[in-house]
Amino acid sequence: MLYTRKGDDGQTGLYGCDQRISKSSAVAEALGCLDEINSLLGWCKVKADDKSFKVGTIGIATAIDDVQQDLFIIQAQLAGASKVLSAERIKTVENLIGEIEKILPPIKTFFVAGGTELAAIFDHARTVARRAERRVIAASEEGVIKLPAESLALLNRLSSLLYALARLANHDSGVSEEAPRY
Repeated sequence: MLYTRKGDDGQTGLYGCDQRISKSSAVAEALGCLDEINSLLGWCKVKADDKSFKVGTIGIATAIDDVQQDLFIIQAQLAGASKVLSAERIKTVENLIGEIEKILPPIKTFFVAGGTELAAIFDHARTVARRAERRVIAASEEGVIKLPAESLALLNRLSSLLYALARLANHDSGVSEEAPRY
């Protein structure tokens, strides 16, 4: 059954816990934002796969899928499960960002989101990833949860990865980046 009726009063439960929390709590909000970025990454993954988008031999759709799996670990941690995200995963994401940076011209200004459809989707995902990171930090600051440093680092790197991918999508399509006209 897709519904339980247990949340009809605005409360929800966390992993392995009988305690109920408000659906508007910081932890529930953080979990929702992580779910939102994970869903949006699904769209990025499908679009990247459609284009056979790669950096060297690294398939971007596969790299995004790996990040989605990482986000499930972070969500489980937030909900109270004892899951671990390895420091190696952060290094893998950092290495991918580094490989992308080698291809792109240096950043000299902010850029207006858009260009290609894929770049626009990556830009949207970047902003949602930033919001998810802020919500996770807010929940952590309330003292309700404590996430490992690796999880916080991955959330911070995710928006950088998505920014790099947006730039790369435009670059690969020959679309110039548009600077803001302050």
